[in-house]
Amino acid sequence: MAKSINLQPFREFLQSESLGGVILIVCVVISLIIANTSLGPGFEKLLSVNLGFDTDSIHLRYPILLWINDGLMAIFFLLVGLEIKRELVEGELSSFKKAALPIFAALGGVIAPATIYFVLNQNTETAAGWGIPMATDIAFALAVITMLGKWVPASLKIFLAALAIVDDLMAILVIAVFYSSDLHYMYLLYAGGIFALLLLLNKFGVKSLFAYLIPGAFIWYFIHHSGVHATIAGVLTAFAIPTNETADESPLEKLEHFLVNPVNFVIMPLFALANTNIHFVPEMLDGLTTSLGLGIILGLVIGKPLGISILSWVTVKMGISVRPAGAGWAHIVGIGMLGGIGFTMSVFVALLSFPGSELILSEAKFSILTGSVLSGILGYFILSQLGRKK
Repeated sequence: MAKSINLQPFREFLQSESLGGVILIVCVVISLIIANTSLGPGFEKLLSVNLGFDTDSIHLRYPILLWINDGLMAIFFLLVGLEIKRELVEGELSSFKKAALPIFAALGGVIAPATIYFVLNQNTETAAGWGIPMATDIAFALAVITMLGKWVPASLKIFLAALAIVDDLMAILVIAVFYSSDLHYMYLLYAGGIFALLLLLNKFGVKSLFAYLIPGAFIWYFIHHSGVHATIAGVLTAFAIPTNETADESPLEKLEHFLVNPVNFVIMPLFALANTNIHFVPEMLDGLTTSLGLGIILGLVIGKPLGISILSWVTVKMGISVRPAGAGWAHIVGIGMLGGIGFTMSVFVALLSFPGSELILSEAKFSILTGSVLSGILGYFILSQLGRKK
């Protein structure tokens, strides 16, 4: 008898993500207003205030901006990791047939934008930003598809969520491998030892969340000091937390339900407020037509839907995967457009790509904003027109 999948946690995740997307949009607007008024310098000064403490052996004193980008975002990636693991165990990624389409679609949505950016920016000072147009912003993408309501098949919403989750996993791997520098292997060894301990706790059936979260904080500390971006600690901790395939709430699901609202309504809005404060200058409009701006915009608006659609079509034609129920190829193109909403994830990679280069970073943020808005509008238009015809 086929195993029944409990979709209630997914529905809750979808609903709160969409509302979180609306709040993100408001925070983006507020941040842009602040950056372009007399409040801008004071806000930047606030973000540079140091918090924490330092001793001879413990170093935990950093600017507020770093605490947001490295500390709070680790909690965001903890939630993403929990969602990825749950989908692997009991959801849209739990069998090869189910997992193949979003996995290959996400792979196409990573390769095509990065290739477009690389071709336009090779041998330039902005070449390091090839990872910027690769990422999909789960909150914004789900907010847009949820606004479409019954105009799109329910299977497409699940497909987009699974695709965005796999996309985030790939983005995390890219960050860990390509956007980390000055590696200190002893710290990595410490973090690896604690992670192995967490896996043992899981194997022996320990269900207390504190038994995983407290060591997880130490993993964050050691990874942060190792040179690898600290957000990877959230994913490692998530993968060690136990879950199950039954209707009983597992420790993983309990933590996921606890984190959804703080992440969507506090952490992500704070990230948007802190990192979207783009001070507009005339040169930024010119930046849209530079290799940097074109690489980001074309990567998001064209590369994402192109890569997602092509690899989806190839895997379905080869019999490796199946198309979502009730969805046509035009729907897949529309989903690919929504995948081009990079925003917060793309800004995150931009921060790692161009540290200390304010003008380049501002041009990158403006290009991300432009490409993400265009992708969202085009995706909404395509899917809404298909829904009306049906």
